[in-house]
Amino acid sequence: MENHFIAVIGTGYVGLVTGTCFAEMGYSVLCVDIDEAKVAKMRKGIMPIFEPGLNVLFDRNRKNGRLQFTTDLEKAVRESTFIFLALPTPPGADGAADLSYVLGVAKQIGPFFNGYKLIINKSTVPVGTADMVREVIEQQGKRVGIDFDVVSNPEFLREGVAVDDFLKPERVVIGTSSPQAGEMMKQLYEPFVRNGNPILIMDERSSEMTKYAANAFLATKITFMNEIANLCERVGANVDAIRVGIGSDSRIGKQFLYAGIGYGGSCFPKDVQALAQTSEQFGYRFKILEAVLNVNEQQQLALLPPMRSYLGGSFQGKRVAIWGLAFKANTDDVREASAHAMIRQLLAGGASVRVFDPEAIETTRAVFGNQITYATDLYDALEGGDVLAVCTEWNAFRKPNWEVVKGKLRFPAIFDGRNLYAPRQMEELGFFYHSIGRPYRKGE
Repeated sequence: MENHFIAVIGTGYVGLVTGTCFAEMGYSVLCVDIDEAKVAKMRKGIMPIFEPGLNVLFDRNRKNGRLQFTTDLEKAVRESTFIFLALPTPPGADGAADLSYVLGVAKQIGPFFNGYKLIINKSTVPVGTADMVREVIEQQGKRVGIDFDVVSNPEFLREGVAVDDFLKPERVVIGTSSPQAGEMMKQLYEPFVRNGNPILIMDERSSEMTKYAANAFLATKITFMNEIANLCERVGANVDAIRVGIGSDSRIGKQFLYAGIGYGGSCFPKDVQALAQTSEQFGYRFKILEAVLNVNEQQQLALLPPMRSYLGGSFQGKRVAIWGLAFKANTDDVREASAHAMIRQLLAGGASVRVFDPEAIETTRAVFGNQITYATDLYDALEGGDVLAVCTEWNAFRKPNWEVVKGKLRFPAIFDGRNLYAPRQMEELGFFYHSIGRPYRKGE
């Protein structure tokens, strides 16, 4: 296959990973963004996001010229055959995905076509979006016989391991009704699936639904285990033992069975909402998703009632130390992070908050400004704190110096939202310890 230019419109998380990984595989890639300052920084080698391993590929391919950046949309469209739309689709007030960015770019690119173009929706979009993009381009093309196809090609990237996910995908999903487009996409992705993992060709609407169904199912799995954990606390069972017991069943599997303070990030929250909204639009009440949304909203705040009780029934005038701000480890992404949900409630209750995260300090500062205090390391976060809450499962938090921790906190109390520590060990160390779904009886 010819080494055509690939254009990636949008250099957010998905767009930058997509463009960089295609360049790493030998393709010539031109990434487009309207933010001139951001493009200037990327041209100088400054990455706008944190993702383990991405910086190495980014630097290598930028220096060898296979990965370039521009604000010139017309240039990118004219020089490219494959045009990926990697644009934000944030939830609107009703939870439905906002398609204004996707459809806005579709409206712009039609007049720039100078030959066959393959438009690929990489953004997570509702069912029917490929048809909408096609219609918008046809309306704006302003030429007879304009030749293009629109394909749905959802991403399945996990923040923290996105590079491996892209370079070695478990599957590639392609939604198209065009045999030509399907064959071109198969050739494009062939270098990524040399280990035999499948490239799945289906219709556009099934492809769009596949992305939402996958994320909604995983969110449901997480939420189910959190409900089991909440019940465990009442009946005296241990969710860790249950996780092993059911995870050994091949029909269930071991992944996404860890109890905690809910899911967050850029995908699960908005995708579950969007699928529920799509269901409502088509006159179907998706009751499981309603439960998932409700339970997760409550679960993000699960540490607050026992913490409030420990502190005498009120947060007023109390100081809470927080380890972990990102919604998960190995990212600086704080969108829908449980830590942020907790911080808002703590501040509203009259508490002061001092925080530390290995990567997400600046992304948190952009949200809370000077409402909270930012520590330089995990021990600095404890200064003046009454209690400690652990909200993200960073490896840096797994083996702290407990004597230092105890010496800095006013009270030896830890509220662990990610079940990082063993209850028996914490008791032996002299801490009051509360985790999720693991009630502990002295001597166990």
